[in-house]
Amino acid sequence: MFVLLERFSVMAFTGAVDAIVTANLVARETLYRFETYSLGESTVHSDLGIGISVDGQLTALDAKNIDILIVCGGYRAGLQPRPPVVAKLREVAHHRATLGSLWNGSYLLAHAGLLDGYACTVHPDSRAGLEETYPRVRLQPHPVVIDRDRISSAGASSALSMMLAVLRHHHGEEVVRGVEDILACDRPIEDQAEYRLRGVGEDPCLPSALRTVLQLMENNIEEPLEIGDLAQHASISRRQMDRLFKRYMNASPSRYYLETRLTRARRLLQQTNESITSIAVACGFSNASHFSRCYREFFCVLPSQVGGARRN
Repeated sequence: MFVLLERFSVMAFTGAVDAIVTANLVARETLYRFETYSLGESTVHSDLGIGISVDGQLTALDAKNIDILIVCGGYRAGLQPRPPVVAKLREVAHHRATLGSLWNGSYLLAHAGLLDGYACTVHPDSRAGLEETYPRVRLQPHPVVIDRDRISSAGASSALSMMLAVLRHHHGEEVVRGVEDILACDRPIEDQAEYRLRGVGEDPCLPSALRTVLQLMENNIEEPLEIGDLAQHASISRRQMDRLFKRYMNASPSRYYLETRLTRARRLLQQTNESITSIAVACGFSNASHFSRCYREFFCVLPSQVGGARRN
């Protein structure tokens, strides 16, 4: 079954549904049936404004009869479930159903504590907020992540890949190949269904030393490393590192590192209700005033003017 959040990604939803409907055609029998549910409304509107009449409300569902529950989110989907919704999700998990998410649907599962200790993925725009709010979730930078009875995809295109991985697990390679042939999937997923989402630090066109430094910067936001230490870890001199950044990144290492931390801060300001002081600390700034000054210089607005932020 699919739980559709208001303003869910219709492309992600149809990609996932297309896979299982096509699997039924390939197998010439009903391998899967699916229903749609909402958090309370009889009609849920997608990100394109298309209204979908659902089969029922999640809270009224019989949790014992669910094999797979997938929360379908979207770029503008609401992420704060009501207590009855959280209780129902936990009840479904208690009966050992497989729980999944599309786009940023992982937020609801994480909020219910159902991703603690699990690996999952989420859309890159929602990554910083989930990582900061739910530290017990093992967030992975992959389009698709499958960890035991938890499945997740980061966006619209990867929803199909996630469902193909489910099909492969349940019904084998032959069914998957048949679905791929019909849907013209020209890039089959890996056995573990974990495509890597490449960030700047993973761009194979960049020199390996520069990629090492960029990855170190991304992985050390809260406690920034010294520029000299970054060069040492990459086995290059400071002068070599300066040249690499000037040529490929059009910025000095220190400037680029600052931009990386401020960009992370902006996502947290937009996606969480954490205080400015907490976000400043999480992004490696010694105090809120220094953070606010740097943020204003870079984005031309104060952190307090960004949606979701609140002063101490």
